[in-house]
Amino acid sequence: MLQPDSGLDSAALADSIRGWATELGFSRVGITDTDLSEAAEGLREYLQAGHHGSMAWLAERERMRTLPEELHPGTTRVISLRMDYAPDDIGQSWEVLRDGERGYISRYALGRDYHKLVRKRLQKLADRIAVEIGSFGYRVFCDSAPIMEKPLAQKAGLGWRGKHTLTLSKDAGSYFFLGEIFTDLPLPIDAPVSNHCGSCTRCIDLCPTGAIISPYRLDARRCISYLTIEHKGSIDEELRTRMGNRIFGCDDCQLVCPFNKYAKVSMEADFAPRHGLGGLKLAELFAWDEATYLEKTEGMSIRRAGYESWLRNIAIALGNAPPSDEVQAALRSRLDHASPVVREHVDWALAQQQEKSRRDP
Repeated sequence: MLQPDSGLDSAALADSIRGWATELGFSRVGITDTDLSEAAEGLREYLQAGHHGSMAWLAERERMRTLPEELHPGTTRVISLRMDYAPDDIGQSWEVLRDGERGYISRYALGRDYHKLVRKRLQKLADRIAVEIGSFGYRVFCDSAPIMEKPLAQKAGLGWRGKHTLTLSKDAGSYFFLGEIFTDLPLPIDAPVSNHCGSCTRCIDLCPTGAIISPYRLDARRCISYLTIEHKGSIDEELRTRMGNRIFGCDDCQLVCPFNKYAKVSMEADFAPRHGLGGLKLAELFAWDEATYLEKTEGMSIRRAGYESWLRNIAIALGNAPPSDEVQAALRSRLDHASPVVREHVDWALAQQQEKSRRDP
């Protein structure tokens, strides 16, 4: 391991790390210490309010989340990195959302699962640092351990906490992934940036389910991203009609954010949409059997939902779709599905379709 008296020029090394990171596809690098005391209090309040829903893993390792040096002993610095993912047609997202016959998938999930790609790039960066200075203590992460990655990114100057609770950059919006290198290197620390949300409340006003309950406070139990990905089982009927055609995740709070007009289009081929999933018809997606689902989503974040939740989500979207024989036929094809969760949501969706057909014959 690198010794403190090794004569390391830490400022020069930090500059080199930024250059190497850029070569590996990262858009921004910031460095911070491990003090998360302020964020720890916010996490405690979030958990006590029950806003994490069924995500018990958030509470199970609460202490480790707030103490990076416990997760990786010896850590004194966190190198936080940003990798942009916005597709070049991000502006067409509204077009899909307005078309009730098509399924909307959050834009981050349309390409290859980012976890593996970002982790591999982080490892390459760590290897490059080792070539320069020799062995040093580190561990790389990308949304894969109990880490408060957003507060760390904000402390490192990559952005500020938006009112929708995402990290926002004045020159890049919020369409980016975060990754971290925990290290023992005595690197200089970057300053946080100021908050530029001002009096804007677009994300709060537009949230379909009212999940942003106040500025900087999100109740995951109402968030469509949580409901369609993390939550298993039945979804409250009161929320189903508000979900529209969103079948995996939700981008509304980002799409409406003024700063995302500055979002950087990703040049990463692996983040490009696969299999036309940017806006396929709901009836077509609902017809996938499990083997097709697994084949089409191989290596993608969409796998996280699981096939049962995939069908549940699409059933809700079909219930919200304009009434048609095609939609009702698709729903009837799943009336006898083995999953009671799927059957429940199919029954609800058919009732919705039939009611709309009666109103608009």
